[in-house]
Amino acid sequence: MAVAAKRSGRHTLEDLLAIPEQERFHEVLDGELVRKAMPSAKHGSTQLATSQLLRPYNRRPGGKGGPGGWWFAAETEVALAPDQIFRPDVAGWRRERLPELPAEGPVAVRPDWVCEILSPSHVRNDTVRKLRAYHHHQIPHYWIIDPVEETLTVHRFTEGGYLLVLAAERGERVRAEPFDAIDLQVGVLFGDDEEDA
Repeated sequence: MAVAAKRSGRHTLEDLLAIPEQERFHEVLDGELVRKAMPSAKHGSTQLATSQLLRPYNRRPGGKGGPGGWWFAAETEVALAPDQIFRPDVAGWRRERLPELPAEGPVAVRPDWVCEILSPSHVRNDTVRKLRAYHHHQIPHYWIIDPVEETLTVHRFTEGGYLLVLAAERGERVRAEPFDAIDLQVGVLFGDDEEDA
């Protein structure tokens, strides 16, 4: 389905929802309707690995199996403003702020963490436009994963802009905030088997 430019100016959630759900691989960035890149197999594998790597957090706080305290969702529409609707590769909410995941979308609660996995055709969106928008909406933590260069960069919100707090590559074991209670093996994001510390 071709999406025409909006005559009256900025696109909103209403325009996004007018696209049939099975064809809605779009975001609204600063009022512009932008089609997301079709993910490669490498992108999809990294997205799945990210979710699996964070599984010790994807549970209620405390108890057996990890620190817990988070919800995670992949490719879920998140409405931060009427003309800012994102579909992060992976997003996370602290359960103390979002006691239950909504049954319907888009999610109107700001995530506490967002992860975008770079696609060659959309690098600028993730490293410039979304970085700027996520900062504007005060998302505390923003990860960017590059499956081609096999790198992870971790950004923390500050009033003046995102602060780069970690840059890591395949072969390293790191503590990456906000998930710094456990070691993360960066190579697992790119197909390595997880090894014991």
